[in-house]
Amino acid sequence: MAHAPVMTRQEVEDFLDREFPQLHHDGRSFHVEEVGPMSARMRLDAHERHLRPGETISGPAMMTLADVALYAAILAQIGPVGLAVTTSLNFNFLRKPKLAPLIADVRLLKLGKRLAVGEVSLYSQGEAEVVCHATGTYSIPDRR
Repeated sequence: MAHAPVMTRQEVEDFLDREFPQLHHDGRSFHVEEVGPMSARMRLDAHERHLRPGETISGPAMMTLADVALYAAILAQIGPVGLAVTTSLNFNFLRKPKLAPLIADVRLLKLGKRLAVGEVSLYSQGEAEVVCHATGTYSIPDRR
């Protein structure tokens, strides 16, 4: 059964700002939009540095958004654990994203004491079709 997050959207965003200021190098582009039970939503406002030839959002920018969004969803559930780390990520790039803000919807599939597993669907804002689907696992350090 899903339970209420232990961190608010603002607390997660403040934690990311404080612990990972490099995320906003050359200006803020990643935004935590919401957190919920076993879920989160983030947005990437793509700037020129996130583009690739063909005027589309690059794979590395999409991968960063998916990874950070998964981390935000986990933090919202377990609290500010800076040393939770990615142990695996898998990406399926399904279609070219529009040159628009990119939305990451995260659903945690498992949240244990030591591992969290989730999936991330990336969409161009205002579009229904998934442009990238990712799955990932995070290792959660012992919190004793």
